[in-house]
Amino acid sequence: MSAQLSQNLLLTVPLAPLVGSIVAGLAGKVVGRRGAHLITILGVLVAFICSAMVLQSVAVDGARFNATLYEWMSVGPLKMEVGFLVDGLTAMMMCVVTFVSLMVHIYTIGYMEEDPGYQRFFSYISLFTFSMLMLVMSNNFLQLFFGWEAVGLVSYLLIGFWFKKPTAIFANMKAFLVNRVGDFGFILGIGLLLAYTGSLNYAEVFAKSGELAGKTFPGTDWPLLAVACICLFIGAMGKSAQFPLHVWLPDSMEGPTPISALIHAATMVTAGIFMVTRMSPLFELSDIALNVVLVIGAITALFMGFLGIIQNDIKRVVAYSTLSQLGYMTVALGVSAYNVAVFHLMTHAFFKALLFLAAGSVIIGMHHDQDIRNMGGLRKYMPITWITSLLGSLALIGTPFFAGFYSKDSIIEAVHASHLPGAGFAYMAVVAGVFVTAFYSFRMYFLVFHGKEHFHHKPFPGEHDHHDDHGEHHEPHESPWVVTAPLLLLAIPSVVIGFLTIQPMLYGDFLKDAIFVNHEAHHAMTELAHEFHGATAMALHAFGTLPFWLALGGVVTAYVFYMVAPGIPAAIAKALKPVITVLENKYYMDWINENILARAARGLGIGLWKGGDQTLIDGAVVNGSANAVGAFARVTRLVQTGYLSWYALVMALGVFGLMTWQLWPYFPGLTGR
Repeated sequence: MSAQLSQNLLLTVPLAPLVGSIVAGLAGKVVGRRGAHLITILGVLVAFICSAMVLQSVAVDGARFNATLYEWMSVGPLKMEVGFLVDGLTAMMMCVVTFVSLMVHIYTIGYMEEDPGYQRFFSYISLFTFSMLMLVMSNNFLQLFFGWEAVGLVSYLLIGFWFKKPTAIFANMKAFLVNRVGDFGFILGIGLLLAYTGSLNYAEVFAKSGELAGKTFPGTDWPLLAVACICLFIGAMGKSAQFPLHVWLPDSMEGPTPISALIHAATMVTAGIFMVTRMSPLFELSDIALNVVLVIGAITALFMGFLGIIQNDIKRVVAYSTLSQLGYMTVALGVSAYNVAVFHLMTHAFFKALLFLAAGSVIIGMHHDQDIRNMGGLRKYMPITWITSLLGSLALIGTPFFAGFYSKDSIIEAVHASHLPGAGFAYMAVVAGVFVTAFYSFRMYFLVFHGKEHFHHKPFPGEHDHHDDHGEHHEPHESPWVVTAPLLLLAIPSVVIGFLTIQPMLYGDFLKDAIFVNHEAHHAMTELAHEFHGATAMALHAFGTLPFWLALGGVVTAYVFYMVAPGIPAAIAKALKPVITVLENKYYMDWINENILARAARGLGIGLWKGGDQTLIDGAVVNGSANAVGAFARVTRLVQTGYLSWYALVMALGVFGLMTWQLWPYFPGLTGR
């Protein structure tokens, strides 16, 4: 009998950040800046400690929890409930979310120090943490959808945090609208499953998934489960920024940097990956849905990486890197390597949060200049930021023994072992992506921390905020401890977490009851387990494999291009001008969305308004019937003169007409008989 988890302990995890958020948000002026950050950090710290206790119980004692805490509403047999499902997958997500959130909260003290919206910011990020925890802990689709929409709402508030900045308002509206497109698919998928199973509870839906396997979508010969799973995945495409619903994520860099780390590294963007993993009993029954997931992930992994190469804004380089890595996770889902997808989700959360926060530290040191062409040689000014950035970059490109290596190489091997029709293309994409990732990561690293200094004698943007009374320009400087401490704490798992956890997460029992895989049909994980001989052997073996040499090639190429012979990139850009133009316009996706899709939707709306509403409904039906009655009344009004003699004449003519009509048959000569 597995140990049981305390309900109160589990309730504390999401409620502690919620309390902090309410206090900082509604009583921000009362508690002040110090009070706001203390109460929210305390809330997230409590949540992290409780999550760590839950993880220990789950991993060591085999504890599990699946129960309803509160019945919100029942409609006939359908129950709408709030409940928690805690297993290995949930416990791991709870720890990742709360740890990264805690680091971001501490970091924010330094980053947002002078911002007038300080308390509001802390309230938002705590609310975000609560929403994400409700999402990952849910045991039913209703609560999943609540958390799903709540993280969307809070990300909207955070991306547009500087609401007087037009680009921020545009970015948060874009994120909100693109996510609505995904969420429309998501709720259709939930509705389909509800219609055919009569339940919103995961366990009950999964128990009936076998019955759904043979059914078709009404009026078509499409398999019902394929339609439901693809609809659910459309929701994941919005949240986890998969092509073509990826367009919101790079623009969301308009929000403050701590948000980029929280939303775009560890939490919101991984919600889609988590959801598909949780739905593995459904996806495993549909090869069609898995192929869609695989191909979309492969396109995102490779083509979003290309866009990272030409970015000059330090945060946007990291943003495109996130898109590409989410593509890798999605590819893993497509080949039924769900363990590997969430393993990469976890390792990526640490090193990507580290890279975002390091980018923020550089931005602070550069007095809010984000252009990497204006940097260079920062290594001697910002040693802690430099070393942690290097560790994060090495983890990102999959250097053996680093966290990212174990998860990324496992994805490549899983795709290689898959027999799905889309696996060949996906394998090519993820292998090519290794070189691309290494190239853009170290392009940024070299341009920022090495080479010639490009910031001397050059006023920074907003310099009036950052010079002393004599007008002297400050040199870049290391950030305060509240910024560097989270960097150091995130650097540790970025290096070691993969080595320590690959055995239990991929080949042990840690995720065994959270993930369902049909090993007979999809044997990628079986082949991976057969080839695995321990974390050390895997890393040593990697030095002779293609991904390692591609990654090394990417680093060397970046070094040559930007440190040794900086004229080469300019010459290549000139030679490949059409390609660069396509990349600079982000494959024209924004243009297509604005000029074709948005314009078509607007045209359809105007057509329905003018033609349907005004002309047909108002014009023909409503006003038309009124006009007909009016016309009839105008004619009949002519008969009503008010003279007695006229009425007598009409009555006499009426009587004469009636008599004629009645007597007509009796005059055979007239009727022709």
